[in-house]
Amino acid sequence: MKTFMNIALQVGGLTILLGLGGCTSLLPTSLSETVSEWNSYDDAVQAMAALTPYQATRREVHQQQLDPTRNPAVTVLQFSDILQRFAAAALIKPEEVDRGIRDCLSAGKRCTAYAIAVKKLRRQRVGSFWLDSLNFKRETVTTGWSVNMLLVFVDDILVYQLIGGQPTINEIDLRRNPLGPVQSWGERTVDLVR
Repeated sequence: MKTFMNIALQVGGLTILLGLGGCTSLLPTSLSETVSEWNSYDDAVQAMAALTPYQATRREVHQQQLDPTRNPAVTVLQFSDILQRFAAAALIKPEEVDRGIRDCLSAGKRCTAYAIAVKKLRRQRVGSFWLDSLNFKRETVTTGWSVNMLLVFVDDILVYQLIGGQPTINEIDLRRNPLGPVQSWGERTVDLVR
């Protein structure tokens, strides 16, 4: 009878372990984002399309949720910061430089800019719960998007805009440790010796 109970417990335990083996919902996930009204790269591009250089004002830019006092994604750049970004403009003919940049450089300290960086990334571990937990194989999938913008003003008039970034981010990070949890023991021993 004890043998039957032992076999039943072993089979039951093995069934539970195999059932949990596919439970990816037990694996960790994380979300990293800059707070923004935009839910996608396209939302950011559409917001920029509403702003036309030499027509839009700083106030209209703020109405697009790009007020640096309310949006943590916006960094205010002073003239010295702008000079560093456009240092290459000094190496080409003035007529080949965009009009907005020329006007900014001519305006000196009256020229300011907003640098905007927004990202929304989701990291999710996928695969076997047990292989991941015991550190044999860890696979992380990162998805999302990022956008970088530059808005240049002379006084309160927008004179130049630039947008870039990654409309789609889809990365896979795969780490294999053939020795599983024992793999990191050697690393810990080296750290202790140091």
